[in-house]
Amino acid sequence: MAAVGYHRGERAAQALAGETERADHLGRSFRDTVPAVAASFLAQRQLLVVGAADGAGRMWATVLAGEPGFISVPDEQTVSVAAMPRPGDPLRGALGGPAVRVGTIALEPATRRRMRVNGTARGGDLGFVVHAEQVFSNCPKYIQKRHPVQDAQAPQPGPARLGVGLTTRQRIVVGTADTFFLATADRDGRADASHRGGNPGFVETLSPTALRWREYPGNGAYMTLGNLELNPRAGLVLPDWETGDLLLLTGEARTDWQERSVTFELAAVVELPGALPLRWSEPQYSPANPSQQTRGVSLG
Repeated sequence: MAAVGYHRGERAAQALAGETERADHLGRSFRDTVPAVAASFLAQRQLLVVGAADGAGRMWATVLAGEPGFISVPDEQTVSVAAMPRPGDPLRGALGGPAVRVGTIALEPATRRRMRVNGTARGGDLGFVVHAEQVFSNCPKYIQKRHPVQDAQAPQPGPARLGVGLTTRQRIVVGTADTFFLATADRDGRADASHRGGNPGFVETLSPTALRWREYPGNGAYMTLGNLELNPRAGLVLPDWETGDLLLLTGEARTDWQERSVTFELAAVVELPGALPLRWSEPQYSPANPSQQTRGVSLG
């Protein structure tokens, strides 16, 4: 491994973006253990994004939720998650198995803070356990502020809806979203999960099977785009903060470096009504969000 832990796809993306020096500086903050301050942050979270491959090798991202404490850190190399994806979620079987590479993001929308823990997950009695291999925090850019609505009635989960393309209603969901999460992996299967945010409309629906979004300036690591340089498989999840629904997409993504955009060709859709037990307030949009006419560069 390189001194800062980047693989050759990430190095290629950093060079294409002209941000190698910045990435070197950021890489010095990467750890393979969970420090005490990070453990405290994780223990207070109510949301965890998980990205991984299913048994067929397709990448998916999903979102788990629970009361503070559902994520815990029993030791500096172990993160325990007392939750599992609901039935019908493509990652339910993978996370309950003996070993799967995962990328995770613990998110606090109210303060725009997030932390990523990547590693290997194994199923446990109440959820799964992650052996940490890469731990680091992210900048707060493009996260929309939201607060849990404590008195709201939790949505009731419904049966999963499967498809191979977006319905008209689902295209509206995508086209009006201000947040999604993206799962990718390198050629060896090491998974990562990342955040994408912007004003509604920042994701274009080109067709029932194609999406496109611009890449905005981020932390300079280019982990997502670096993975895509080696392995185009990707998974998206779009949460509905009001209803608790999750829209999961899997397919392949490719970067247009001239346009600084990513085009995603989807192969399968899973909609999970009422999957999240929490409801959230209306968003306070990030002041970093560009207008839809602004062209940006990678979040990493």
